[in-house]
Amino acid sequence: MSAARAPRRAAVLGHPVAHSLSPVLHRTAYEALGLDGWSYEAIDTTEEQLPALVNGLDASWAGLSLTMPLKHAVIPLLDHVDPLANVVGAVNTLVVQPTGGRRPTFVGTNTDVHGLVAALREGLGERGARTAVVLGAGATAASTLAALAELGCTAPTVLVRSLGRTGTLQRAAHRMGVEPRFEILDSSPGLVARLAQADAVVATLPSRAADPVAEALAQAAPRVTGVLLDVVYDPRPTALSAAWAAAGGIVVGGERMLLHQAAEQVRLMTGKVAPLAAMDQALEAALGVAA
Repeated sequence: MSAARAPRRAAVLGHPVAHSLSPVLHRTAYEALGLDGWSYEAIDTTEEQLPALVNGLDASWAGLSLTMPLKHAVIPLLDHVDPLANVVGAVNTLVVQPTGGRRPTFVGTNTDVHGLVAALREGLGERGARTAVVLGAGATAASTLAALAELGCTAPTVLVRSLGRTGTLQRAAHRMGVEPRFEILDSSPGLVARLAQADAVVATLPSRAADPVAEALAQAAPRVTGVLLDVVYDPRPTALSAAWAAAGGIVVGGERMLLHQAAEQVRLMTGKVAPLAAMDQALEAALGVAA
């Protein structure tokens, strides 16, 4: 039996993590790929608990998916970090590589950038993104800067609730060679105008944190033609997505990023091309049940 087909374990870690749809996506992929005996679970893990869990991984593990607040905390625990993840400064995937010894090698990668690019391209089509706005300054915002640069925008506007908490993102931007402009996130007419004029808007804020922006957008009722990707997919649609669609814009749901980044994780952990259509169908079914 090949290493790729030997039963392996995988999991998504985060705090909280019970809401994650990653198990649905990965388990569907394993079944479609015929990987008998492979398992994938959700493990609620805090930053304090992470070192013990990672150091306890053995060769029976294929890898881990990492969500907040672990994307930065995992980096010191890794043997290698791939160039993209190193530049972005965020790891959302840990791949376990057996070495034949007692301890496997841990490699950190970033599939969020892949997921963001693929999701945005669903809305943009063949168009690039010359102008863009990012809401938020966390780990996903760093991946968003890399994705936007790949799509043609190297000077996006980043709207944040506190300029004093942008240091990590500014350092990541410097490593990427992009030059974002940081401004305070508010609900002013100027903000609405900036959003309406952008080719792409990516909201990386936590659930409902963008609701005041949605309200301002609804009240101003501008005409928008750009693409909005709100990485939050619960509730579905988000208030921001609903307001954007009502204004005439194109909406790409956060579940599209989740799907594409998970497909890349499956490829990295199994060595096989992910069954995207099967994963997509399972995701839609799971979201329909949750709605």
